[in-house]
Amino acid sequence: MVLIFVTQTIIALVKLSPPSVPSTLTLASMLPFDFSTWTDIGTWLAAAETAAWRLKWVMIPLSLLVLLGSRKLYRSIQQSPMQFCAVRYARRGHLASAAIPLIVLILIGVTVPARLRHRQWGIEAGINASIYRTDRALNEYRETFGTLPSDPGDLSRLPDEDGSLAAALKNLDMSGYRPTGEFAAVPNKKPQQLRGLVIRNASISTADDTPSERLSFTNYDLPLPGPDKIMGTEDDLMVRDGVIYKASETPGRGVAPAASTKSRKP
Repeated sequence: MVLIFVTQTIIALVKLSPPSVPSTLTLASMLPFDFSTWTDIGTWLAAAETAAWRLKWVMIPLSLLVLLGSRKLYRSIQQSPMQFCAVRYARRGHLASAAIPLIVLILIGVTVPARLRHRQWGIEAGINASIYRTDRALNEYRETFGTLPSDPGDLSRLPDEDGSLAAALKNLDMSGYRPTGEFAAVPNKKPQQLRGLVIRNASISTADDTPSERLSFTNYDLPLPGPDKIMGTEDDLMVRDGVIYKASETPGRGVAPAASTKSRKP
């Protein structure tokens, strides 16, 4: 068990060591890896943590079985010292079989907070990727139709060759989507003049040349649940025109975001 653990630690250490880039031709530069990092205790600790995670489902059950067996054998040697020899080696083997699962558990426990933090980062990165893809689709819709959609389902009118937009809409709860905007003047098109019409009463106008107004959506708000997927909690998000805020820290309309606020990504 000790040999397996040490071997896995060295394998992980070799993988963590960067490839050597020799500046001068020496014996050390001929080696495929930069072994100078092996003198760093932090590198050995990282390699041991990697080995512990790789062996956790095999080493811990096996170590417990060996520990029970070695304990029984060691007691039998103690009870009958005249029939056995190498009591000192038996004691060392018993201690080694007890130390290995303890070391593996400690190394796993040390890395659990970091792994949970990395997992949380992965969840947030997935949510942000869906948000940015949806915001890009909203911008494309506005450039194509001159306004934001009044309903998120209208985004299906956009081309989606790679299916990324459909996947983003599936991952997000768009039920809280709220477009906002203002009335914009849109001139009416004049009708084409009929050919062959010679006499036309100039005092009678059949076309309304005054510009009409329609509501054009230019901004939007999209409240979303946080990584816990539950609305109404402290980790809720607010997407405002592509910028992601904490729901509790969302600035009002017309208020410039603070310097610490996340800026909109292109």
